[in-house]
Amino acid sequence: MEHAVTALPPADDDQDAAAPADAERTGPGAPEPVAPAPDAAEDAAEGGAGEAAAEGAEGAAAGVSEAEAELAAQRELRARIEQRKAEKAGPVEAGGKLSGTAADLLAAVRAVESGASSGTAVFDSPALAPRRAAPEPVPAARPVVPAPARPAPVAAPETVEAVVAVLGEGGAPAALAAPVAAALGEAAADVLREDPWQLLAVPGVRPEQADGFARALLGPEAGPGDGRRAVALLGWVLQRAALRGSTALEAGEARAALAGFAVPDPEEAVRHAVAEGAVLVFHDGADEHEEPGAGEEEQDERAEEAEPVPVLLGLDRYALAEESLADGLARLARTGPDARWEAAAPGELTRALAGHGLVAHTGGEAARAEAAALAGAARELGLRAAVATHTEDGRRRLADGPAGDAAGDVVTVAGLLAGSAGPGRDEDGALALDLLVVLDAPQLDVETAAMLVESLPDGCRLVLSGDPGVLWSAGAGRVFADVLAARACPQVASRTPDPGPIGELVSGIGVGELTQVEAPGKEVVIVPVRDAGEAVHRTVQLVADSVPRAIGVPADRTQVITVGHGGAAGTRALNAALKERLNPGPGRFGGFDPGDRIAYAPVPGRTRTGTVVSADADGLHLDCAGERVVVDRDRVDTALRHGWALTAHQAVGARWPAAVVVLPGDAAGALDRAWVYTAFGRGERHLSVVHGVDQALPRAVAEKLPPARTTRLRGLLEGLLAPEED
Repeated sequence: MEHAVTALPPADDDQDAAAPADAERTGPGAPEPVAPAPDAAEDAAEGGAGEAAAEGAEGAAAGVSEAEAELAAQRELRARIEQRKAEKAGPVEAGGKLSGTAADLLAAVRAVESGASSGTAVFDSPALAPRRAAPEPVPAARPVVPAPARPAPVAAPETVEAVVAVLGEGGAPAALAAPVAAALGEAAADVLREDPWQLLAVPGVRPEQADGFARALLGPEAGPGDGRRAVALLGWVLQRAALRGSTALEAGEARAALAGFAVPDPEEAVRHAVAEGAVLVFHDGADEHEEPGAGEEEQDERAEEAEPVPVLLGLDRYALAEESLADGLARLARTGPDARWEAAAPGELTRALAGHGLVAHTGGEAARAEAAALAGAARELGLRAAVATHTEDGRRRLADGPAGDAAGDVVTVAGLLAGSAGPGRDEDGALALDLLVVLDAPQLDVETAAMLVESLPDGCRLVLSGDPGVLWSAGAGRVFADVLAARACPQVASRTPDPGPIGELVSGIGVGELTQVEAPGKEVVIVPVRDAGEAVHRTVQLVADSVPRAIGVPADRTQVITVGHGGAAGTRALNAALKERLNPGPGRFGGFDPGDRIAYAPVPGRTRTGTVVSADADGLHLDCAGERVVVDRDRVDTALRHGWALTAHQAVGARWPAAVVVLPGDAAGALDRAWVYTAFGRGERHLSVVHGVDQALPRAVAEKLPPARTTRLRGLLEGLLAPEED
């Protein structure tokens, strides 16, 4: 990108905003040999699924007072999903199921990977169970408010006390007791004593720390080839893959990861973990090499000629979610025409919706109004409709914008699932809706999407709308991308471009082109810097002085976005410098002062921005877009960060009048097209780019796609929706 746009007038150079590289609070240090390591989990997530999932996981085991109702509602809904699936007439055709002895399974896996076998003798795919017929049209809304959610369960004091004793024997800190008890249940102490590597179930604990704990507890018995260690390590590897966005992992990658942790026989370790039921094996494409009526020799020939289908390993939580989601989406996709929509105003979206129960809609920020208008059309037809967004900012932006009247009831996905917003549920526990429009669909992870789809009654229509160019969800999966790739439903592409120089710039990035744009009103400004220290200095100048003076956007409406939390120009360093300039103070409330901007993660994968109001015995009081939120004192260290500077993963789904994107030299390797597209699109009126990566920026846009995610949803959908052969 050329630096042709006139830069904003800089502030005086004597207003230096240099700050320590790491000014963020961390939890109390834990003694050796084991301590939680949340930053490690966070750093691994930054390159894939995003920091939001990891930082939410840091405090997942602590008390979650602000989000108890939401979490409890989601647990109840997941239990209902499992019950509904168990009550079906037959199993859903999705993935392979384990059969035979463990040795037979290992042999089959190896044969499939070598191409010598199709694997169908081991991996069966039963037919899809029949579905209920769609109900008769319901002319008027009849919302039912669900019963209040039960509080989130808290480990009994005696359970925590017993865990403290076991941790002490192994030299681990007592601070881990509550998370261990939450992860392992009432028998946590006995489980941990029997299998010390179960400590890996606690977010942030790393294998070398669990090994040290096991050696202290078991002595010489704790060897690298211990079967318990293999099972726990494989589960940890798969969970790390989920933090990077993958719902499954190829068997070869899993074995390589185990070998990296000095497991003597990775193949045997995988076999043992499968036999123990700790992981599942999938070979979703095994049956594609078969042809009805073909002889055994012909089948073998076809299998040899076909491309080998990878054998995948996965955790049951993601397998359940992905198969449940595929089943639910296929049910919606099979829903036939609805005559009620024939009276709607003509348009490509309404025509698609009239004939199909599932529709995908793609477009940028300006296209959101098109999908939201469907809700207004539905209400004019006497149908029950709702629009759901990923963030509270997205909800407010739509409700307060020109499309707000047409959209009507706009809620967040989290609020809809928790029952705190939206139409409520009917007597069967399904959402009382005839149409649900989900905006920001790329932010749906597979578990949230499964709960959402399973909550829709038969006959309801679903529109998934979003910008396929933005970063994917913080949680595991790539739901929207898989639905598009599987061609599971009609796809309507918006022809409405995002306006202005920023819209033109971002549209070019979306197709791999970083072009110079005309910005007569200083809508886009490039600020070259030589190093990270200068990047921090110029960022503070822009936020505190230049943007307010030249653009008219105050500092509290300007958002800084950078690549990661660490480094000399990461969120920690930038937030420290911005606090020193904009709201200096001693941080007397857990590192925060009234007036500080914050980023709050109430649950994994969701970030809310706001301002500190006050603090008392109950905790830290926040103002999050007009809503008063109280964060328990014991969650401040894990659930809160300063929020003048965010990562792009935290910022996705929200927009601000002005955005300052910081690209220090050490960030070059972390850039890809989706990251740049997302970060540059967060500013509505103004975008400043603090540019220190030189040619790495255009190369990232032109050549570097986001890290791949291994998921099963596309294959499952293609199998479920494939035309039946005569």
